[in-house]
Amino acid sequence: MLNKTFLNKKIVITQVKGGSKLNDKQKGNLIGLGLRGIGSSSSVDCDQSVLGMVKKIEHIVKISLA
Repeated sequence: MLNKTFLNKKIVITQVKGGSKLNDKQKGNLIGLGLRGIGSSSSVDCDQSVLGMVKKIEHIVKISLA
């Protein structure tokens, strides 16, 4: 799902599942991306660090180009 075609572009990350059963690192990634709960969205500039964070929580988020 994630590849290098997203690099240096603006992406919108939307949380589609709850994060209550995630471990602490995954919860930290949610907070770092600016997601607060189901249905919340965040628009970020995509770089290697953002791709790494999204990869850890890709089972509960949806990604689209802005």
